[in-house]
Amino acid sequence: MPRYEYRCRTCGDTFELNRPMAESADPASCPGGHEDTVKLLSTVAVGGTAKGSAPVPAPSGGGGCCGGGCCG
Repeated sequence: MPRYEYRCRTCGDTFELNRPMAESADPASCPGGHEDTVKLLSTVAVGGTAKGSAPVPAPSGGGGCCGGGCCG
């Protein structure tokens, strides 16, 4: 089951909840009982390469997709 991170706007507490994806946008109460919370965007970092795979080369010509001319 996915884990979502929330922050309470009243007390500033950050907390996590395990809930189905279908309930990810539902309101969440903080552990302090406050109702004014917001769901945070989380990023997932995966490091390393799989055995036998080659690393993906960085785009040439500058600063990433929009700076390197790869966006078309």
